[in-house]
Amino acid sequence: MLNSIINLSQDLIKIPSISPLDLGCQDILSARLKNIGFTIENIKINNTNNLWAYRGTGKTLTFVGHTDVVPAGNIKKWKTPPFKPTMINGYLFGRGAADMKGSISSMIIAIESFVKKYSSYDGRISVLFTSDEESRAYDGTKKVVQILRNRKEKIHYCLVGEPTSNKILGDCIKNGRRGSLSAIVKIYGIQGHIAYPEFAENPIHKSFLFIKNLLNLELDSGNFYFQPSELQIFYISAGNMNITNMIPNFIKIGFNIRYNPEIKKEVICSKIKYFLKKNNLKNKISWFFSGDPFITSSGKLLNIVMDSIIKYSKISPILSTSGGTSDGRFFSLMNSEILELGPVNKTIHKINECVKIQDLYILSKIYKNILKNLFL
Repeated sequence: MLNSIINLSQDLIKIPSISPLDLGCQDILSARLKNIGFTIENIKINNTNNLWAYRGTGKTLTFVGHTDVVPAGNIKKWKTPPFKPTMINGYLFGRGAADMKGSISSMIIAIESFVKKYSSYDGRISVLFTSDEESRAYDGTKKVVQILRNRKEKIHYCLVGEPTSNKILGDCIKNGRRGSLSAIVKIYGIQGHIAYPEFAENPIHKSFLFIKNLLNLELDSGNFYFQPSELQIFYISAGNMNITNMIPNFIKIGFNIRYNPEIKKEVICSKIKYFLKKNNLKNKISWFFSGDPFITSSGKLLNIVMDSIIKYSKISPILSTSGGTSDGRFFSLMNSEILELGPVNKTIHKINECVKIQDLYILSKIYKNILKNLFL
């Protein structure tokens, strides 16, 4: 089992599938799943490859993952080539080792082992792998879930293989995520000579009170599962630094709000619009909605996952909704129980990304145990 996980992980890491490209990863996975009786659907939308595969009937568990990776960054700073998987001192190095080709390999080997031992089981095992999770997440899981909803498909349990562990495999389960809402606001002024400000209107100066309003914005107090909603500014741009004698005619400000179920995105939008109006700012604002918050506070899947971690990792996991978004958010529209469990996240998106090989083995055993307790 361990060698199979290593070999499959290496085969996937060798492929430089920088988002939204898959470049053959899903072909490898499709072939393995087809070999154990899965029905395969390859759903390509624009440049995004999606693999939907299933076996069995009844209550459905869907393993969710992505075959795309972020760019390697400065290759000269890597200890080993990022797309040449290398084992050093019990760790597997390579882009995607932890996020998330390692956990995909653990999923596939767990499924193979389970199906080969228990060819008949009470339920349906499925997988949904996309190649655009690390980019705009528009033509991947989001679109495929909509296709499944249009077919009246039901997914009762959703297990995402994102790297959720903090220090020890299984020490943290993500049982929900915050919503994400971004905006770019363009605030207009009047261009003019910087030595004659009386004939111009500086949009940078005009925006200071608005920026202060954003920084002091308190949306809610959070709840048992979620921290308070929070706004962060990620972008400010105005004028041209090479032109020192001109007041610009606009400033752009970008910000993101990670919010919990205690507040609706419509309320957030109205508060921002109020600040713009209050400060008498001529503006144009564009909103970018990524997904609403979701939570799985209880249920059969949660109990089984926690028991499986205790059995194989010998620790009691904490539940957390912190961090960024994941493709799990799209399954909330299907009323699924949604959990995320994967490797340690210490090196994800970094130079020298790596995963502990033994962790992939234990993770696969956890995944298999989840299948056994759900379907036998």
